[in-house]
Formats: sequence, structure tokens, C-alpha cells
Amino acid sequence: MKLRSCVAPSSCTAHRSTCSPPKTSCKPLADRRKRRSTVNFLLEPLTFEFMQRALIATVLMAVTCSLLSCWLVLMGWSLMGDAISHAVLPGVVIAYIVGAPFAVGALVAALVAVTLMWGIRRGTRRIAEDTAIGIVFTTLFALGLVLISATPSHTDLNHILFGNVLGISTADVLQITVLGLLVSAVLLIKRKDFVLVAFDPNYTQAIGLRPHIISGVLLVMLALTNVLALQIVGVILVVAMLIIPGATARMLTNKFSRMLIIAPIVSAIGSIVGLYLSYYIDVSPGGAVVLVQGIIFTVVYLASPRYGLVSTWVRGKKTKTQVM
Repeated sequence: MKLRSCVAPSSCTAHRSTCSPPKTSCKPLADRRKRRSTVNFLLEPLTFEFMQRALIATVLMAVTCSLLSCWLVLMGWSLMGDAISHAVLPGVVIAYIVGAPFAVGALVAALVAVTLMWGIRRGTRRIAEDTAIGIVFTTLFALGLVLISATPSHTDLNHILFGNVLGISTADVLQITVLGLLVSAVLLIKRKDFVLVAFDPNYTQAIGLRPHIISGVLLVMLALTNVLALQIVGVILVVAMLIIPGATARMLTNKFSRMLIIAPIVSAIGSIVGLYLSYYIDVSPGGAVVLVQGIIFTVVYLASPRYGLVSTWVRGKKTKTQVM
């Protein structure tokens, strides 16, 4: 009797041989490989400690900035956020020169900027609020640039301008965590007072609250938020993290309570995607994070079901057709 030899199939077509082929296909194997490659794609950056620290710090920064962003957008304080983010530069440079922590210099400069803006605005009615903001932040930012140019070695200062999230230490992550939790707690605990000031300062004063004090607390939170965001996206781009998440959430809902939920989620997702993007295509992490946030806003601006440009145009066209 002749024994028929069996050869292991090398492909899916070989399974059709006469050697009792298994009744399975290559599709499950391809699916497993695809899932494995996806898992590797997600986990590979996390095998490096610097990426772990960067991811934690970036998400904390994104959530904190997005919460504050809701009030800045609601109150029309976008220029204020831009001003303080630029005004911290001289404080950072001076801290570098004297050997002090950058965060201390940034916080002092931010508080000085807030005080100057407040003082100019309260000192005379002939200077509008946006004018006072423009004067203070451009002057302080120019001072920072002059100090940088006068500093012999300013490599570390460039990191403050453009961010250096991949170079942060465990101590930096701890500092960002503490500041982020502090700012988020104050914003959420006092959210009703902040909302009252945003919508009706006169009513706030009528019920016994002090709108100027509440606004001052919000400005201090803005200063602290700038400090924690400096090393991640830098002085120049931090304003984007203070404006874009709130603007995106406002395009998706008309309820402030929902904005406080949507903005952190969208901002955190955008920050994670941006960080992964910077890892795989080797670009600036801060720039990638802000770019993704901007892309998300653009998509929402165009495609938001209620307030998007496309849906608004379609509703307008339908209304025009019905009238005709």
C-alpha cells in the first residue's frame, strides 16, 4: 500500500490540497496581525519613560486649560489669555539668569501683568480694557525678548518659547499635577460664582458677591495655568490651549455645564493624538498638539450638527426653498 505524503500548506491556496485541509481561512490570522500591529502602535511610545511623563503632563495640561478655556470664551477674555501667556516671558528669563525655578519667575511675572492691567484699567476711564491689555503684554513680551538676546546662552529659554515636553522630569510632572488639580478644583467648586460674573456682574453685586474679587481669582487661575503649560507647548502656543477647547465645545452645545464636559474630553484626545503624531513623524510635540486641536475645531466648525457652517447653510437653504 502506498502512503500519500502530506506537505504543510504554505498559503491559503495550499489548504485546498488533498491532505485533509483545515477548515479555517487566513482572515482570522490577518485580523490578529492587524490587532497586534495596532497594539504595538499604541504601546511602543509608552515603553520610553520620557513619553510616559510627557503623556501624563500633556493630558493634565489639556484638561486644566480646557476648563479655564470655557470661561475665557464665555467672558470674551481670549485676549487676556494671550496677554498673560506672553507677559510671563521676562519673569522666566530673569529666573534663568538668577538660577531660580522657571515656574516661580513665570508666576511672579503673570501676577505682575495681571496687576498692571487691572491698575491701568481701574486708574482711568480713558483707557479701554483691551488697550490696557495690549500695552502691558506687548511691553513685557518685548522686555523678555531683549533679555533673551542679552543672555549669553539661551538654549533653555528657547524651550520656554516653544515648549519641551519630552524633556520634563518627574518633579516637573508632580508640579504640573499639583497646579492642575488646584486650578481645576477652584474652577469647579466656584463655577457658579464665575458663571454669575460672566453673565451678569451687576446681579452678582446685587446679591452680595464682589464681582471684582471673583474676576481677580479667575485671573490668578489664568496665571497658574500659564505656568503649568509653559514647558509643554511654550509661551507662544499656550494661548491656543486656552482658547481652542472652549471654542470647540461652544460650537457643540449651548449649555455651559456641557461645555465643561466636552472641552476636557476633546482637548485630552487632541493632545494624545498630537503627542503620538510628534513621536511617529518626528515633529515638535507642542506644535503637533496645537495643530491637532486646530484641526478638531475646524471639523467641528464645519460639521457641528446645530451650529456648524454646513448645517447652518443647509437649514438656510431649506428655509429659503419653503418660503419660495
